[in-house]
Amino acid sequence: MSELKPDIARLQAYDDDAWLSVEREYSGRLLAYVAKRVKDREAREDVLQETMLGAVRGIAGYDPTYTFEQYLFGICHNRTIDHLRRRRLSTLDHEDEDQSRFGIEARATDEETPSRVVRGQDLETQARSLLARLLRSWVQETWAEGEFTRLMVIEALLHGGWRNKDTWQRFGLRDETSVAGIKFRALARLRELAQTEDPSGKLLSAIASGAESGEASLDMSLEQVWRDARVSCPARHWLARSVVGSLPEGPREYVRFHAEEMACPWCAANLEDLRQSTSAGELEALVERVQASTLRYLRSRARG
Repeated sequence: MSELKPDIARLQAYDDDAWLSVEREYSGRLLAYVAKRVKDREAREDVLQETMLGAVRGIAGYDPTYTFEQYLFGICHNRTIDHLRRRRLSTLDHEDEDQSRFGIEARATDEETPSRVVRGQDLETQARSLLARLLRSWVQETWAEGEFTRLMVIEALLHGGWRNKDTWQRFGLRDETSVAGIKFRALARLRELAQTEDPSGKLLSAIASGAESGEASLDMSLEQVWRDARVSCPARHWLARSVVGSLPEGPREYVRFHAEEMACPWCAANLEDLRQSTSAGELEALVERVQASTLRYLRSRARG
């Protein structure tokens, strides 16, 4: 997550200062994401510029189910693919996997969405948002309690699709029943949170069925929302502390697990940005060029 919390209303009003702040905050990490896929420096800068312009053009339809950073990375992902296709280059590594992670412009199909949890298309958006809040609340609680092994186990199951056998061995648990117990308690807690946040019970039955068995609810619905909503991505200041080596053991191990073993592309780009060796002067010049094109678009909107 970014330290900056953009004012969406100001962005939708095409406020110059709000957009310039966004570009200054996010350009480095977006460029780091593109750099892993596009080798040519000028082309990377073009993709970044197209990303920012795409964000301005699309902001009126911004979906608050997603974080603003996810909105930007979704556009960046698609602009990167467009660039590679235009030049007849090979498809991005793990494109299908990324498509499931970046959910703004490359939206998931109906069968991959929480419509499998809450029946009826009219409830789909509400269910996605609610389930993301429940999962995020559980992650925040677990982090605050210092239960990082528990958090990594659930992330391995939901994000990584690991089997119980692989999971208990990786984390040095007693056996597979230990994994099942962690899963059961997590689902039970989700059920409690749902009772508080969803008094109508529209989502409760789906979570309850998994809580009763310890198995049924760990399906693509939870997995998809876990990834799309980035419920477990550490805040940027935690990533920064991991880079300088000032994190305690628990958070440090989780950040490493999340970024490396789960291969989260969002956090990988953030970490690369934090570690990046590009001089401040070069990045500053790039940001100024991107901002100039954005300002031209914003002013054309104002005249219109």
